[in-house]
Amino acid sequence: MEKMEKIVSLCKRRGFIYPGSEIYGGLANTFDLGPLGVELANNIKASWWKTFVQNRDDIYGLDGGILMSPKIWDASGHTKGFIDVLVDCKKCKKRFRQDHAKDKCPDCGGELTNPRKFNPMFKTFIGPVEQDSSIVYLRPETAQAIFVNFKNIIDSFHPKLPFGIAQIGKAFRNEITLGNFIFRKLEFEQMEIEYFIKQENWKKHFENWKKEMEKWFLGLGINKKNIRWRNHKKDELSHYSKKTEDIEYRFPFGFKELYGLAYRYDYDLKQHSNASGKELKYQEVDNNKFFPHVIEPSFGLERTILAVLNEAYHEDGKRIVLKLKPSLAPIKVAIFPLLSNKPELVKQARKVYDLLKTRFVCAWDSRGNIGKRYFAQDEAGTPFCLVFDFDSLKDKSVTIRHRDTMKQERIKIDELKEYLNKKLNE
Repeated sequence: MEKMEKIVSLCKRRGFIYPGSEIYGGLANTFDLGPLGVELANNIKASWWKTFVQNRDDIYGLDGGILMSPKIWDASGHTKGFIDVLVDCKKCKKRFRQDHAKDKCPDCGGELTNPRKFNPMFKTFIGPVEQDSSIVYLRPETAQAIFVNFKNIIDSFHPKLPFGIAQIGKAFRNEITLGNFIFRKLEFEQMEIEYFIKQENWKKHFENWKKEMEKWFLGLGINKKNIRWRNHKKDELSHYSKKTEDIEYRFPFGFKELYGLAYRYDYDLKQHSNASGKELKYQEVDNNKFFPHVIEPSFGLERTILAVLNEAYHEDGKRIVLKLKPSLAPIKVAIFPLLSNKPELVKQARKVYDLLKTRFVCAWDSRGNIGKRYFAQDEAGTPFCLVFDFDSLKDKSVTIRHRDTMKQERIKIDELKEYLNKKLNE
């Protein structure tokens, strides 16, 4: 079995990721996060938010709406400029983006139809009547909510340049190219920053953000040899970009785009200022007014999850272990009674579980033999398992088993919180 298939199997088996609408045969390119997947995603988002918002004085948080005025997408260029060119295979009937298919069908080598244009934005309606005047779109990116709230942030907080606005949120694209698990989805979550600067400083800030993006990603436990930067050619650039570079990651299916870093110059603020009639210029102390330029670091949550899982997946003899960084692990500590048919062991082990669950995300497991319980937690990426045994009744200690080394040690119960706090923050 290929590594990608093994990761997909583990994700379903251990409750990280499930196929969307599975009992009805599924819905292509949709997935649901299970209990462990939700925790992993939240830990990644918390790390991102802490690093880029809470630990910085120059970035402000935002949570913009999914539904916005359709005039926003006209002004941003998405209704006319956000276009995919599609071709169909006359033989196998599959559909591809033209830039992914070239001259022949990539699947069967068949002849392709003439290209045709397609806008991947999802369209819906507000109100009971489906007519042009009630059309709205599910946002294809989170960035525009930031640009239309630029003046609100200025008025509320009076930031000095350079400064940024950050948000984490869902975006939606009617993707034609499917596959590779959660790498490409119809709905996905972006972690995105618009960093407002003076034009003359854009190259310096662009290089700084390359370093910041790479540093955060590698800090998730990623090996540097598995990443590379790729500069977009002129014919690849989005309609709003003067320069874009991608961090590409070595997934099991090859190097693919993970994150993007774009220099959007002053395109968006100018467009929205002209279309809305509202002045979106930045005013300096000397009353000099101008449209700031923008550097945009854009991170994809699902692709981060997939990269983290790929990096953490290891096979060690008969056991599969997710060597997740402890701060990212969905479950921090699992607590076991040595035997489930000994009421006193179960009762006292449960007290340890109750003691720790107020501080850490914990799991309780009393099923089957201890070896199987260990292996189940290894697959979940749990860094520590605690066993309450017969000696624990006497010495008020438990055995801690370490996920990666399988080393065991005895720790006093009243020292557990301090011990785990230290280990989980190493």
